[in-house]
Amino acid sequence: MTGDVKIIPLDTVDPALIEQLLDRAFEPERHKRTAYKVRKGMEWLPALSFAALDENDMLVGTIQCWPVALTAPDGRAHPMIMVGPVAVLPEEQMRGYGQALMATTLASLSADAPLPLVMIGDAEYYGRFWDFTNEYTSGWSLPGPWEPHRLLVRCDNPAVLPREGKLGPWRR
Repeated sequence: MTGDVKIIPLDTVDPALIEQLLDRAFEPERHKRTAYKVRKGMEWLPALSFAALDENDMLVGTIQCWPVALTAPDGRAHPMIMVGPVAVLPEEQMRGYGQALMATTLASLSADAPLPLVMIGDAEYYGRFWDFTNEYTSGWSLPGPWEPHRLLVRCDNPAVLPREGKLGPWRR
């Protein structure tokens, strides 16, 4: 990584700057993606969502986490945390900002109440660095189109994961 990275709580950043960064990282049509439907109506979790600033204190990346649930065929909701988007400005990618954001989020998780983490992403990349896998998600469905090999989960005890279910917003 070039220069010093500062990781700060995302809720201290102007929401308009976050939206501009997400538009540049993913494109303005990103709101139509399935991941947005999975977390529809939910607010991101401030304790697990962060921003990366470069050496000039410019916003270069963000990570957001969301409360979601996998609802099993019997109707039981299994709470999870959806990780993403993990966004870095295109010209700042490959400098370690995304890895720093991910490491900060994972370090902020409570060891006392570990919830499974779920995300849509590259299995090779997220598996290599953070143990995300698609090994347990083949029976899961989403509220929109998705590539099954990109639906990933990270869980200390995979035996607790339902084999089937639909991922969506978590309603208490």
